[in-house]
Amino acid sequence: MRAALVLLSLLALAGACTTAPGDDDRPSGGTLGGSLPTLAPPPEVWPAGEWDRDEAGRWDELDDAAASTGSTCVAVVEDGTLVHRWTAPGATARTAGPVYSVTKSVTALLVGIAVDDGLLSLDDRVAEHVPQWEDGPSADVTVEQLLSMTSGRRWSYDVDYGRMIRREPDKTAFSLGVGQEYPPGEHWEYDNMAVQVLAAVLSSAKGGDVEGFARERLLDPLGLRDTTWDRDPSGATTTYSGIRSSCDDLARIGLLVARDGRWDGGRIVSADLVQRLTGTSSSDLNAAYGGLWWINAEGRVQTIERAAGFGADRPPTTGRLAPDVPADARWAIGYGNQILAVVPSRDVVAVRIGARPSSPDDLGAADLTSRVLAGLA
Repeated sequence: MRAALVLLSLLALAGACTTAPGDDDRPSGGTLGGSLPTLAPPPEVWPAGEWDRDEAGRWDELDDAAASTGSTCVAVVEDGTLVHRWTAPGATARTAGPVYSVTKSVTALLVGIAVDDGLLSLDDRVAEHVPQWEDGPSADVTVEQLLSMTSGRRWSYDVDYGRMIRREPDKTAFSLGVGQEYPPGEHWEYDNMAVQVLAAVLSSAKGGDVEGFARERLLDPLGLRDTTWDRDPSGATTTYSGIRSSCDDLARIGLLVARDGRWDGGRIVSADLVQRLTGTSSSDLNAAYGGLWWINAEGRVQTIERAAGFGADRPPTTGRLAPDVPADARWAIGYGNQILAVVPSRDVVAVRIGARPSSPDDLGAADLTSRVLAGLA
C-alpha cells in the first residue's frame, strides 16, 4: 500500500507536467501558465482489526538476533503499516507475554488522559489525592515527581523487589507507607513503589478502577485484542508492572505516541502531554528519563541494568542513551529487554518481546532501534 500511494503521487505529478493541446499558446517567459499543482500527502494509514501488511526492508540480521536471544516476537511498523513481523516457532501474531515495566509507560499515558480530562494536574501534590501524606514528609511530592522517579521516597532494592513485588498482597498500601528519604526533586531512583502510588492517584482522580479506565480510554479505542493487566492479591491494578501483551498490540501504543496522541481521526492524548511525558527530559538528574518513558536527550544518563535483570548497574555516563539513532527516539522498556521503540521523525515503531538475553545490549533499546532503522534503509 505504501508503494502504491507513492506511485499514484508520481503519476499525478507526471500527468500535471505533460504538454497538452493548446499549451503552445501560453505566454512566453516566467512560469508556464502558472505554478505546478500542489500534491496532497498520502493519507495516514491506521490499523483496523488487523495491521495492513506490506513486507519491506532487509531483516535477516534482526531475525537472527531475535532467534538467538529467545525472543517470542518482533514487529516493525513504518508509516502506519506493518512492514515486518517475526515470531518464534510455536508462537503466532497473537501470542502474548509479560512486558513488565512497559506497564509504567502505559500508566503514564493514562495519567496524561486524566490530565486532559481535568481530573488532575502533573503539578498536583500527591497529598491532594492521597490524604495520608498531607501532614507528613511526603506532603510536597508532586505527581510529576512520581513519573520522573524523583519523588525522594525511601527505597532499597530489597524492599522494592524483595518485599513489595514478591510478598506484599496490597502493593498500593505498602508503597504509600514506606516513607520519605530525600527532599522531593533532588534524587533519581528507579522506584517501583513510587510508580505504584499512581494507582492510588488515578483511582482517586477517576473515582474508579484503574484497569477499567485504561480499557475505556486507551486499550479498547486502540483496538488492543491480546492485552491483559494483572492485579495484586488485594484486587488492585498494578501500575508499575503487570501487562501481558503481543508485539502487534504494543505497536499500536507506539503508533499513538509516534503521532502525538492522535488515532484514526480522533485524539486520545493531547500532543503537549505526549511530548512532555515521552519526549522531554524530566530532570537533569537523568536526561534519559521522561515521564515513565526512556528518551534520547543529551545529558547525564543513568541506566538500570540490575532492575532489568542484568546484574550490576553501569556507572552513569554523559551523552545520549542511543547516540546512533535519531534524538527524538523514545522507549518503553521492561525487565529482560521487553522493548517498545518509537521514532516519530521516521514514523517508525518497533517491538521486541521475549526471554531475557544474556546481555542488556542484545536487542536492548539502542540495539533494536539501530537494527530496525538499518533494515529499513
